[in-house]
Parts: sequence; structure tokens; C-alpha cells
Amino acid sequence: MSAGLGPTVPVVTFTIGGRPRDAAPDAEAMAGLGRDYTVVYDGDCKVCTRLATMLRRWDTRHRFEIVTSQTPGVPARFPWIPASAYLESIQVVDRSGRTWQGAAALETIIDALPKGKFVSWVFSIPFVRPLAERFYRWFARNRYRLGCGAHCSYRGDPKLDFKE
Repeated sequence: MSAGLGPTVPVVTFTIGGRPRDAAPDAEAMAGLGRDYTVVYDGDCKVCTRLATMLRRWDTRHRFEIVTSQTPGVPARFPWIPASAYLESIQVVDRSGRTWQGAAALETIIDALPKGKFVSWVFSIPFVRPLAERFYRWFARNRYRLGCGAHCSYRGDPKLDFKE
């Protein structure tokens, strides 16, 4: 004990990636693994996990950091994305923090893949984007019934709030 200052009190500071938990993300934190994009998906969904595995194989240029929404630190890293958004759709975030979700996220992923431009041009057709978004929302609402398996039956109907 020092003279006149009282007892010292140990302080615990929680950090994520070496930064205080409550600090705003900086450019280094946004860069993740130094990849161009971070893809965040529902790791509890078998369909989503299979698609993430395929994306890892197709990403021969290593442009994507692919993480589950259940990965510790994801909410702190992307505080502008509400927790419910991870249940609603895939999230794609570039180095600057620009974020896409749903069909727009898939379009961004396809466009960034090698040879993706051969497919992504389809989204430039006037009616394709709205149709792709509708299909994506339908699929996301029903993904636990479409091959996710018995382990997802505990979720039942997640009553997701999809905004268009």
C-alpha cells in the first residue's frame, strides 16, 4: 500500500484480438486474415456449412475469410450487424466495412470467385436481382427443413423477420 493512495485494486480488461472488448473496430480488425472479404454464415445449419465448405474449395485466390456467426468475437468485430441478421442470411463484409446480405451477398461472392464473372453477369438482367432475393429469403426461411437434418429440428420454425 502506498502512502495516502489506499489499496491497489486489480483490474481485468476483456480483449478480443488484443483490443478492449468495447472499442470500435479498426482497420486491422476489419482486415481479419488480410482477405478481401469476410463471409459470416450460420454454423448450426448443415446446408450453410456445406456451402461454406464448397466456397473454401472454390476460393483458390484466398480472397475470403469464412467464419460462423457463432465464432467468438464476431459480434464485436461487426457491431453494426444485428444478431438477428446472422439467422436471417449470410453476411459478407469487405475490408472497408461495406456489408451485403442475402442474394446480394451471394452475388458479391460469385463475382469475386475465379471465373465468377462468367456467372455474375446474370444479376445485371433487370428482373433477376429481385427474383434472386425472393428465392434466397424463401430458402433461408426453410433451410432447416431442406436438408439441415435432425439436429436442426429443435429450432422448429425460427420465426425469422425478413425485411425486403
